[in-house]
Amino acid sequence: MSQHVKLIFPFIFSIIFLISTATAATFDILNRCSYTVWAAASPGGGRHLNPGQSWRLDVAAGTKMARIWGRTNCNFDSSGRGRCETGDCNGGLQCTGWGQPPNTLAEYALNQYNNLDFYDISLVDGFNIPMSLVYKTNQYCCTNGQGSCSSTGFSRFFKQRCPDAYSYPQDDPTSTFTCSSTNYRVVFCP
Repeated sequence: MSQHVKLIFPFIFSIIFLISTATAATFDILNRCSYTVWAAASPGGGRHLNPGQSWRLDVAAGTKMARIWGRTNCNFDSSGRGRCETGDCNGGLQCTGWGQPPNTLAEYALNQYNNLDFYDISLVDGFNIPMSLVYKTNQYCCTNGQGSCSSTGFSRFFKQRCPDAYSYPQDDPTSTFTCSSTNYRVVFCP
């Protein structure tokens, strides 16, 4: 291998690494509830959060169909096995799949079409904990969405109480937001 190639390869690798990590996002998951929440993320795992505690979750760019939710009234043994009354994920503290309804969901896909992040709060799987999902900085964000189906009486009930929440399939115009490469904060009991 020539000396020139030996010098260029690490440089190219460094550039690719910087590009791939520059568009990742961080989620600060904060429990402002007056009770314990067992936060869950897929991908990401899970954490026990007492009131006021937070969990920093670093997520890779290009992550598709990911979720964050809270679980309530959980009881886990020292190996992390147990159950939750709401939002349980196969009886484990560290979630590897989706939570069982009912659970309030923060859904997101990072660095997608036109390098935008897509995110929403969904009540399609039910409701268990009040939640907000906000940007740390608004400066690069905008709202966008389209939908063709209409709501039901049940979804309108939740929409009146949580106007920014995704309350039925295709509730995009008022509930799905886009943002280009930023970090987020998920807050239980905002």
